[in-house]
Amino acid sequence: MTEENKKGRLFIVTAPSGAGKTSLIKALIELCPQFKVSTSHTTRKSRKGEREGIDYYFVDNDAFNTLKNSGEFLENAECHGAKYGTAKSPVEESIKTGKDIILEIDYQGAINVKKVFPNAISLFIIPPSMAVLKERLEGRGQNSQAEIKGRLAAAEEEISHLEKFDYVIINDEFDQALSDLKSVFNDSPESINLETSKQKRIFQGLIDSIK
Repeated sequence: MTEENKKGRLFIVTAPSGAGKTSLIKALIELCPQFKVSTSHTTRKSRKGEREGIDYYFVDNDAFNTLKNSGEFLENAECHGAKYGTAKSPVEESIKTGKDIILEIDYQGAINVKKVFPNAISLFIIPPSMAVLKERLEGRGQNSQAEIKGRLAAAEEEISHLEKFDYVIINDEFDQALSDLKSVFNDSPESINLETSKQKRIFQGLIDSIK
């Protein structure tokens, strides 16, 4: 395949709420600006520092449903009381023109996208323990105790499906997790150690702790 005909790669990055997915991806983009993140639509309110059209397209329920009903979304899901959707056209255009693109989406969306793009590279970022995840959620100061409880329950369900993903990255030390993420995106030789089958011995303890 010539350089002109080379297709872009699609990366799907998933993590439980509070596991550090967004921070890791932002740091990755700073180091490797050739990677672009697809901007999703959401009905949730913007958080401090988030920018319209950069972090998300913030829309109301009516606008979201119009896009959904017209078939504009590659995937869409409801998570923690808000709706999220990934527009289909920008993803297809990036792949067609040879540009690598990242989808930062939840577990449900990741599984749906994999059905459409079976060659997509899927990564699941997890915390070292549920206790650490709880601390991070509380430390953000963005959610009530009831919301944190719901997010932890959702995390347990999502983590139980780890083996459906190609790679698992454990976000214990941020710099190490970032290095691991970079190695997968750059297809470095050491990324083989992050394949889910290789990581199972490490993350099995986390899975066992929530059974």
